[in-house]
Amino acid sequence: MFSGQIPSQISQLSHLSSLDLSDCGLQGNFPVGIFNLPNLKVLNLAYTSFSGEIPTSIGNLGSLKKLDLWSCKFSGSIPSSLDNLTSLIYLEISNNSFVGKIPSSIGNLTQLTYLSLRYNLLDGEIPFPLMNLTKLTSLELGNNNLKGRIPDSIFNLKNLKYLDLASNTFSGSVEFGKFVKLKYLTILILSNNQVSVLIEDASANASLPKFQFLGLCSCNLNKFPDFVKNQDRLVCLDLSNNKIHGMVPEWIWDTSKLSLEFLCLSKNFITSLGQHPRPLPWTRLLGLDLRSNLLQGSLPIPPATISHYYISKNSLTGNMSELICSLTSIQVLDLANNNLSGTLPRCMQNFGASLSVIDLQRNKFRGSIPQTWTQGTKLRIINFGQNRFQGPLPRSLAKCMMLEVADFSNNKLHDIFPSWLENLPNLKVLNLRSNNFHGQIGASKAGYKFPNLQVIDLSHNGFTGKLPLEIFGNWKPGEVANSDILSYIQVNSSIVQQRYLCNSWLYDYNYTMTMTNKGIAIFYKKVQELLKAIDISSNRFGGEIPESIGNLRGLHLLNLSNNVLTSHIPPSLANLTELESLDLSKNNLSGEIPQQLTQLTFLGFFNVSNNLLTGPIPQGDQFGTFGNSSYEGNSGLCGIPLSKNCEDSNASPAPPSLIPIDQSQESGSLFQFGWEILVVVVVGYASGLVVGVTIGHIVITKKGDWFMNIFGKKQ
Repeated sequence: MFSGQIPSQISQLSHLSSLDLSDCGLQGNFPVGIFNLPNLKVLNLAYTSFSGEIPTSIGNLGSLKKLDLWSCKFSGSIPSSLDNLTSLIYLEISNNSFVGKIPSSIGNLTQLTYLSLRYNLLDGEIPFPLMNLTKLTSLELGNNNLKGRIPDSIFNLKNLKYLDLASNTFSGSVEFGKFVKLKYLTILILSNNQVSVLIEDASANASLPKFQFLGLCSCNLNKFPDFVKNQDRLVCLDLSNNKIHGMVPEWIWDTSKLSLEFLCLSKNFITSLGQHPRPLPWTRLLGLDLRSNLLQGSLPIPPATISHYYISKNSLTGNMSELICSLTSIQVLDLANNNLSGTLPRCMQNFGASLSVIDLQRNKFRGSIPQTWTQGTKLRIINFGQNRFQGPLPRSLAKCMMLEVADFSNNKLHDIFPSWLENLPNLKVLNLRSNNFHGQIGASKAGYKFPNLQVIDLSHNGFTGKLPLEIFGNWKPGEVANSDILSYIQVNSSIVQQRYLCNSWLYDYNYTMTMTNKGIAIFYKKVQELLKAIDISSNRFGGEIPESIGNLRGLHLLNLSNNVLTSHIPPSLANLTELESLDLSKNNLSGEIPQQLTQLTFLGFFNVSNNLLTGPIPQGDQFGTFGNSSYEGNSGLCGIPLSKNCEDSNASPAPPSLIPIDQSQESGSLFQFGWEILVVVVVGYASGLVVGVTIGHIVITKKGDWFMNIFGKKQ
């Protein structure tokens, strides 16, 4: 691979007709020497790192027929001098950072057959002169900030095969019947605008073109489009996020049976699939998205070809049929948030090695969890939370070496701590909250394990013995790869690399969880990648909190409440400089609250109530924001905010330096860039940069009279 810049001597190649430098690692500003090549017909700089504005001298390339600048780093406005390139047939400048309006002068490029301006920051309306480009077969304007009405004159582009206007802010209405004028059109994407698509009856649409990719997401449809009945070549159909009510029409099962690969009907008000075949009839179906509807009845079974199946957030009932075991190519299986019940089929071991996500949370499944993964798989996320599973955890999970999330919370599982998961190199989240786990958690014979564990919730179980801090022995502050982008615990999996895919639903599955954060049980729709949290509350852990707890670098949330811990609060907690929530309430802790804790400048929640603590409450910094409820039930405490004054009227001593511990302070902190990423406003304090991060959160149980507003930088 080349690197650096294009040498200036290239301008001496006066007879050069084609220059392809795509995907070769070159960078810098636009290579102006190229503009002195009078015979250049093809210029391809796709996937390079050229940046800055395109000079107006690009208009010197009068012989150019193909210009491809896909996925570079160009910015500024599109130069109007492009209108000098009157021989241009192919213009691709998508996936850059161009701003401003689309130049009307592009309408002078009457030889153009391909024009793609997608994934930029262009605004304004579609310029009328673009309608002069009657030879266009492909017009791609999606994913910009374009506005106004979609002009009727677009139907004069009678050679169009591909039209993409998605993800802009177009408004008004579009009469779908007018697309009969574009008889060659096979790809039409109008999704995610503010447009209302008006669809007439089926007889008026009999002569519509035969679509392959049809995207009508967020188009204000209130019923299933009748014209789809006559479509027999569909590969992808996206009708998601509309207002479609009632039952899916019966004729859908005969539509595009031999071609359909992706069907997206999520976020509607569909109540039933009617008397649907089992399995569903599409012989090439890869992706099926029925999420967030009102579907009732039994679980539909897709064909064996399926790799991504989403049907969460419905009202499905009944048992899971053994037909589900025919899905040997499944990668993502999301059945969460339904009312499915019964035991899991033992034949689920037939799921192939391709399975990466299985989400059955928030159903009513019961019985034991089968030993499904005896051969190991590519499984990365398993979420069986909030069901009625009983018995032990399946030991076969130890063979899932790619596992990142194991969530079995809120069940009736009866087992000891799964120390046999300690060798999983990628395990980030272990959630066993609210079960019947019991016994002591001993140190590993081989020393520290769980090398990447960052969120563990063992709360509301029956664990005993000393605090199992050895599980977390090598925690370090989270490393920041890109301060402009919040990353989340998710699985990104694509079926095929198609530029026409209906939507992004095929790519991202986000892990969700419920966790107690700052006194509130919150359901997180997304969990930030850098979150480090320990919740082992409501067990029977005893003994003292060791000074070594200060080794848990980067910890954001620590909840040890409602145990039988004794002795003093270790001053080494002050070394947890990123801590935002600390709950030590409902134990038997004694002595004074260490003054060093005032140095926890991100601490937004602090609770030591219902212990045996004595002495003055530390003053200053975040401690000036905590109310009486943080200290109640400790008769020996005194000082603000309590009404009981301390006998010594002198001010509390200045906080001493952090307690030294064996491990040296790691450099780098999430909070070096935290205020650039988001602002978290909490009544009484301004903090909570990580454990409050969520894309939408739902308060489950509220304790206290405060709330959070969370704002994140747009990704």
